[in-house]
Amino acid sequence: MTPMNRNDAIAALTAAGQPYALADERINERRLRVFVHAPKSLRALYEQTVSEKLFLAYGDERMSFAQAWAASSRIGHLLVHHCGVRQGDRVAIAMRNYPEWILAFSAVTAIGAIAVAMNAHWQSSEMAYALADCGANLLFADQERLDRLAQASAIDGLQVLAVRAQRLPPGAQALDDRLADIGEVAMPAAQIVPEDLATILYTSGSTGHPKGVPSTQRNILSALLSWELERAIGERMAGLEPAALTEQPGTLLAVPLFHVTGLHASYLSSYRSQRRLVCMYRWDPQTAAALIEQHRLTSIVAPAAMTGDLVRVAGAGGHNLDSLLSVGGGGAPRAPEQVRSIGSSFRHALPGTGWGMTETNAIGAGIAGEDYLARPSSSGRCPQVLELKVVDDGGNSLPAGARGELLVRGTAVFGGYWNRPEANATAFEGDWFRTGDVALIDEDGFVFIVDRIKDLIIRGGENIGCGAVEAALLLHPEVLEAAVYGVPDERLGEEVGATVHGSAALDIAALRVFLAAHLAAFELPRYIVRADQALPRTPSGKLLKREIRAAALAGLGAGAGSNA
Repeated sequence: MTPMNRNDAIAALTAAGQPYALADERINERRLRVFVHAPKSLRALYEQTVSEKLFLAYGDERMSFAQAWAASSRIGHLLVHHCGVRQGDRVAIAMRNYPEWILAFSAVTAIGAIAVAMNAHWQSSEMAYALADCGANLLFADQERLDRLAQASAIDGLQVLAVRAQRLPPGAQALDDRLADIGEVAMPAAQIVPEDLATILYTSGSTGHPKGVPSTQRNILSALLSWELERAIGERMAGLEPAALTEQPGTLLAVPLFHVTGLHASYLSSYRSQRRLVCMYRWDPQTAAALIEQHRLTSIVAPAAMTGDLVRVAGAGGHNLDSLLSVGGGGAPRAPEQVRSIGSSFRHALPGTGWGMTETNAIGAGIAGEDYLARPSSSGRCPQVLELKVVDDGGNSLPAGARGELLVRGTAVFGGYWNRPEANATAFEGDWFRTGDVALIDEDGFVFIVDRIKDLIIRGGENIGCGAVEAALLLHPEVLEAAVYGVPDERLGEEVGATVHGSAALDIAALRVFLAAHLAAFELPRYIVRADQALPRTPSGKLLKREIRAAALAGLGAGAGSNA
């Protein structure tokens, strides 16, 4: 095939009659570019891809696409006919990456209910908040989440189905027991349209409680097909025919499914590609390498901290990772050295990454292969169903190469936060979503994320709101003032740092114990710096965060003043 330039490749692939044909439609007062031949719902996606090929592997357990759909249909039958779940109801999932997470998710979305993917790191108060906020009437949970939820006040009307649990709290029932008398059944019927909500994922804001991000069937499916289209564009530009695979592709599910990286990029994008999914209980680089070798996996998508671990394992030898063809990224930027080391550490694998958000269903910009090796600090180019622009403080569009806030709109972008009109009022400029990222877009359309406006720390792909950590610190009776900020970290990108001013009775070790009961483990400050005097503020009373952070980093660099 003759190589094509990018614009010609896009035109050829998205023309009328082509599998990735695009058309403009006006939907809910928004002008959107839609995939004409996309499945109309996630249920249609599942039904169109049933096969006898291997789908899920976890430990010694194996399940084909057909077996997974049959198992999901039994769960769907249970939900509709025994638990009273109706279309539009919220059903929460809180567990590790067990196969049951995927089976429950596909059942919930196939019957037209809304799957609420809960952060498995949350403590009891955070779980209780999200369950009440979304109005869930049923929860799937494993033992760790059951134990945490038992410490919170009971939620009226919440049904709990326990997964792989040995101890059932009062009122909970084992999923296996509820399914025992349900034989082979069809998935209950549901009339689902593209604008129906399919999911709610929670994202940490710079202040207060996490916000629910609802996405429609169309939002999610547009993201999945965008990845396919971008891959096809790359093949046309390189003059390559679509690869004829001699083995079934396989990917390592290393990222939790409550993240869009795990849910969309690893799990949901496996249906149309008929890709095997090997689930990990928790991240361990040696275990990951062993699974890649054992299952001859062809890809992994994970934050920079995880792929950096894998690079180090590959460099040490001991595992044959030659089956890998792609090492994707997301959630946090990679250091340029890691990008280059991926290209040199694996025999066949090329690096890839992208910028996206929960609010954009994981897409926004993407880059891979030689483009990425040539521009290791770029997040890539905008997909065809989105638009990006960079604006100044007054909201005026900036030219190529100028830095400003990145705004995004399009088919994969959510319509607004769940029950948070005040957040929506500041998050949107018309139908443009304000990302809170400072970026530039060069003359070739490549996006470079250069800073953040929002008061957020990104630790290994996890968004941590500084305000939420500060609020937990200030709950301690001996803490008078607190400032939270990011501390550079070679592996995770950033760690959580805090400077506190308190009474003479404040004990840092006791403060850490106190915080463990109020914050998820990933939110806990690794560094706590004690200030002897009141923290510096502006004349209007705002903390001088930059000054506080700079002083703390200087002290940490000198090895003084921290309680790590």
